[in-house]
Amino acid sequence: MPDPTSQQRCPIYALLDNVRSAWNVGSMFRTADAAGLSGLYLCGMTATPPRTDLEKTALGATSTMPWDYWTDTLAAIRTVRERGIQVVALECAPGAAPFDAYPYRFPLCFLVGHEVRGISPAVLAACDAVVAVPMYGGKESLNVAVCFGIMAYEARRRWSVQATNSSRQA
Repeated sequence: MPDPTSQQRCPIYALLDNVRSAWNVGSMFRTADAAGLSGLYLCGMTATPPRTDLEKTALGATSTMPWDYWTDTLAAIRTVRERGIQVVALECAPGAAPFDAYPYRFPLCFLVGHEVRGISPAVLAACDAVVAVPMYGGKESLNVAVCFGIMAYEARRRWSVQATNSSRQA
């Protein structure tokens, strides 16, 4: 994956595991760029640029957001972890920690999955942790692109707080 050139990029990546909708993928590109993430790992059947349907929601973010494609999600996770990056799945799963209370470590890569099937047990097991956005209504989950945005901005906020606290202590 190319190194980000912007000083605004934070040490946060996202891995999209078999996301079936190109419109969701485009939305995640746009959100990742807006939140200043360092890059996206697109895995499995996840749509990759260039695609008109993806660009419809990305609105040009595919040219400003670093990304890489992997056919095998588990291989991508292994590589990310070998680089010293914590991998956290965002999934409504038994035992998942609340996303807003988990002690993230940076650099961080969060993972989202297929809109209907979610993240497979094998992929969940390869992650360092599983977190979830709590659901208070009758529905069991949110749209994957919406969850992606919630997580991207929470991770960015946490990193900013940590960076500010570190600079004050220096």
